[in-house]
Amino acid sequence: MHAWYRPTFAPEHGALLVLFGSLLSGAALAQSWTHDTTWACVCAGCALQAEHPLIVQLKQRRSWKPRYLVWASIYGGSSLLVALYLARQSPILIWLYLCGAIALILDAIAVLNHQQKSIANELVMFAAICLSTLLTYGATAGTLTPQAWGLWILNTLFYASAIFTIKLRKTKTSNLKPSFIFLSIAILITLGLFYSEWLLPLTALTFTVALLKFAVVIWQRDWYTQCRFEHIARFETYFTVAYVCLVALTVLPPTLPSA
Repeated sequence: MHAWYRPTFAPEHGALLVLFGSLLSGAALAQSWTHDTTWACVCAGCALQAEHPLIVQLKQRRSWKPRYLVWASIYGGSSLLVALYLARQSPILIWLYLCGAIALILDAIAVLNHQQKSIANELVMFAAICLSTLLTYGATAGTLTPQAWGLWILNTLFYASAIFTIKLRKTKTSNLKPSFIFLSIAILITLGLFYSEWLLPLTALTFTVALLKFAVVIWQRDWYTQCRFEHIARFETYFTVAYVCLVALTVLPPTLPSA
């Protein structure tokens, strides 16, 4: 049994990876790093850490654990304080907080209904974490442009593609059809964002990293479905790092401003 004062920490490698990529791509799109950018990262990080003990407590609701309640309050309170500070600087961020709150409520309902690992709920949670893209951009630039919304959608589509590849490891969800359907829809959405000028051409092309990853999974399907999960985590990390670097390169200016 853990003492109540021992901090909790979200153990999900995927969620932390998505958070890192979303924060970095949002800052790259803003083409600047300010004190508010740093606070936006703190806000998003604390929000993610607050979700973990809260959800664990809901799963174990028959016995209340002070440790989870204490740290959910600490992380959540810290995130809220920073969020209020940022909202004073950029009021438009309030809409992002509302979206995040709705996602948390939906996640809690899914947990209570034993549907946390459903595709629908995981899509909602990936979209919620990817709001960090808009948070860092909005906190830095003071506004939210169509290009910022386009990058949020692109990030959500890229990271959500992992939902379908991971599920190939389980016998009950090993059908390839959902993966093909999702990727087909994602390609159409990405093309729509490009033609509506919500994404730059090169930025839209970065989604091919997800297609390449899926092709490798199909090519090495036996290895992918049978190897230890730590190898899958490393595999996903490599493609995520490649994607984030490519996105950053496509949205950053050709030359850095002089000091």
